[in-house]
Parts: sequence; structure tokens; C-alpha cells
Amino acid sequence: MAEIMSFLVIVPARRGSTRLPDKPLEDIGGKPMLVRVLECAAASGALRVLAAVDDEVLVNVVRRAGFEAVLTGECDSGSARVAVAADQCGLLDSDIVVNLQGDEPFMEPALVRDVAGLLARRSDCVCATVARPLCGTEEFNDPAVVKVIGDADGTARYFSRAPIPHLREGGVPKMARAHVGLYAYRMAFLRRLLTLSPAPTELAECLEQLRVLWHGFSIALLDGDSASFGIDTPADLVRARARYRAH
Repeated sequence: MAEIMSFLVIVPARRGSTRLPDKPLEDIGGKPMLVRVLECAAASGALRVLAAVDDEVLVNVVRRAGFEAVLTGECDSGSARVAVAADQCGLLDSDIVVNLQGDEPFMEPALVRDVAGLLARRSDCVCATVARPLCGTEEFNDPAVVKVIGDADGTARYFSRAPIPHLREGGVPKMARAHVGLYAYRMAFLRRLLTLSPAPTELAECLEQLRVLWHGFSIALLDGDSASFGIDTPADLVRARARYRAH
């Protein structure tokens, strides 16, 4: 990977999760989940790491752990929360901001760095994200696992909860990839993202990255591997705690 001078990581988090209330505060190996994610971000080599949060309790937790926090208030998406926080940081239009989800404590720091590096090399794209191999038929057919189709140019063509591309003979196509919810943006586009109207595809699939494609922008796709997973349910939390105990 080519060297890049600097990038910023912003971790969005909110207390109001429907399926797992207060999940940023849930204990993972003796620390709040949000702090674990911030530690992953710091290990990536980012010039600056901060949390974008909706609550003073989270601000205090983050600052006690030695990290920066920005209070954003209510936002309609994680990307919007990142954009609001980034706008308070005095960044240049060309600066790169990585959006690392607040429920991904196992994200590989190298992947955070690599997705920022990919965007730095792709002046034709407004953001970059990650695809990984699928783990089999069950994951391919699981609507909770987002699939992504890329093209020969290394850009994303579509994201879906459906099993795409469809293989008429059945099974999992070799080109099928799962989407890893890690994004790098240029600051200029982050500001513009707040002004874009929701896309019909986005509303149908409940996938906000489809808004970028709908409005004609390009997303660079990093073909990587990741054992990270988002923690959305009590079952995910049990799995995460078991993984920390195993290590």
C-alpha cells in the first residue's frame, strides 16, 4: 500500500439502539465497547481519532479513556453523525476521514489504514469501502449480511441484502463478496453527502451507501479479508465477549 500523509478516524456511536440499548457502554473484555473501537482506530496510525456521540455520558466515557469526543446531537444516520463531527474539526476539502462503526471492536487496524490509502490513490472516487469473501451459502442468503458487486475497475456497482449475483445453477458465485461497513471519505464529499436526497434503492434496502451510487458518485472497493463483525444483538454481544476471553 502506498503511504499517505495523514487521515482522521471518526467513530460514530449513540445510546439509542433499538435491539441493544446503550450498546456503546457494554463491557467487552473489561472496557466499554466504544473504547475498544477507539483503541482499534488509534492502532491504525491515524493522525487523529475521535468519537462522534449523541450523549454527554458517552462524551465522559470517551474522555476518561484519553480520546477526543464531539457531541453531535441527533442525526439520522451514522454517516451524518460523522459529517457533523468532521465539520467541527476545521478540515480541508482534501482531508481523508475514515468512518469506523462504533460497534466494530474487532476491526483490523491495518484495514482502517488500507481503506484510507486506497481513497488517497483513487482521485476518481469520493469514498472507499471494503469487501471480503463470503463464508458459504448460509451467509450468502442471510439478509443481515450485505453483499456487494464490484467491477473490473475496482469500484462498487451495487450493494444488497439479497444474494447477488444470482447463480442459476445454485450455490455461491466465486465473485460474491460481503460488504465490510468501513468507509473512507474526502471531507469535501462528506459535506456534500448531507445535502443529497435519500435514494429509492437506499430506502428499499435500508443501506445508506446506495445514496452515493444513486447520485452518480463512485465508491472504490478494497478487496480484503476481515474477521470483524458488528454487535447489534444480545447474541452478538455474547459472541464478542467469548472472543475476548479466548484471546
